[in-house]
Amino acid sequence: MAISFTVSVTLNTSTENLYNAWMDGKSHSEMIESVATVENNTGGTFTSHDDYIEGINKELVPFSKIVQSWRSTDSEEVDEDSEITVTFENSDNKTLLTLTHSNLPDHQTAVESGWEKYYFEPMVRYFNS
Repeated sequence: MAISFTVSVTLNTSTENLYNAWMDGKSHSEMIESVATVENNTGGTFTSHDDYIEGINKELVPFSKIVQSWRSTDSEEVDEDSEITVTFENSDNKTLLTLTHSNLPDHQTAVESGWEKYYFEPMVRYFNS
């Protein structure tokens, strides 16, 4: 059975700044403190955390929503790609980022805590500096 979860964080930046940082390889790398590449177009590819994660941009709604296929090097050959949906919402001159990760295989139970440790914590440092 596939795993699905939703996590969120409020960041001290605008929806525009956050979306642009997510969709630019250099800024994304700085934001998560690890190497990332991003093609800023629907159908474009991305990598994250030194090629540990890879995927394809499925839907891009500037400053509002990003939908990407997602696959890690921990994925088994028979596993389907999972999917992330990231939304950005203004909240008192800050941005509420909500991420839903769906269709994860059962053996990838640590992914939820990984979003907190490897994305949200460095993002809070990046946007609060």
